[in-house]
Amino acid sequence: MKVTEGYMPFGEYKTYYRIVGESKDGKRPLLLLHGGPGSTHNYFEVLDDIAKDGRQVIMYDQIGCGKSSIPDRPELWNAETWTDELIQLREHLNLDEVHILGQSWGGMLAIHYECTFKPEGIKSYILSSTLPDSKLWEKEQRRRIAYLPEDTQEAIRKADESHDYSTKEYQEAEGEFMLRYCAGPVDENSPECLRRPKNAGTQSYVTAWGQNEFSPSGTLEGFNFMDEIEDIKVPTLITSGLTDLCSPLIAKTMYDKIPNSKWELFEFSRHMPFVEENEKYIRILNDWLNKND
Repeated sequence: MKVTEGYMPFGEYKTYYRIVGESKDGKRPLLLLHGGPGSTHNYFEVLDDIAKDGRQVIMYDQIGCGKSSIPDRPELWNAETWTDELIQLREHLNLDEVHILGQSWGGMLAIHYECTFKPEGIKSYILSSTLPDSKLWEKEQRRRIAYLPEDTQEAIRKADESHDYSTKEYQEAEGEFMLRYCAGPVDENSPECLRRPKNAGTQSYVTAWGQNEFSPSGTLEGFNFMDEIEDIKVPTLITSGLTDLCSPLIAKTMYDKIPNSKWELFEFSRHMPFVEENEKYIRILNDWLNKND
């Protein structure tokens, strides 16, 4: 498959993008918004096979991570910056009509974009393991912490009270939590795109979200579109894993509120069903995209 890489000027910085395949027969491109903030596009390369269906697949590193500019500018790390970048990227790549898939923070970005700007030309959204409200997310993660072993809970409690997240006990506790609800370890059997070294956006993550998944304290702490998502008219597919950070309660909340939405729950997945149940995810996604072109 043809792969094209390039950079878009973004103010005084630059945004890296990667385009796989070419769209044919009226199939609109699929634009992918990665999580984090700061997680990079890398894991989305497991969706390259979507392009075999005659559809262009576009992914990019949001400013602050990956192959894009990573300035030491904490004031940049907010939803407004990344939404502006998304708007400019659509213009730069002439994405007049497009499907948008946002995973985790990327889904928040898609929600912010849709509810704030009501953009034209969106054929559908795929909200993958994401959230409409930071407080709901925190509530669900805190509920799950209560099921961890007592010493693990205690390590998290101590870190919350002291704001010292550097201890071995806390690192192990957070690791256990993420192993259960985010992803398994990367090893020699993992896809190459997961094993590849990357420039993670640590500053953008901590500044925008916080120290961990269960303590939103950054610029996204007040993220809440619970009311606004009820007005989304664009066809919307919600995907999540059974043991996802995006718990079934969070996913069903979006499903109940977004009119005419569809929800696919992946039984054997955590936070990345497109990795853990790749073939099924691609099959469902292809079907959704073809129905909504």
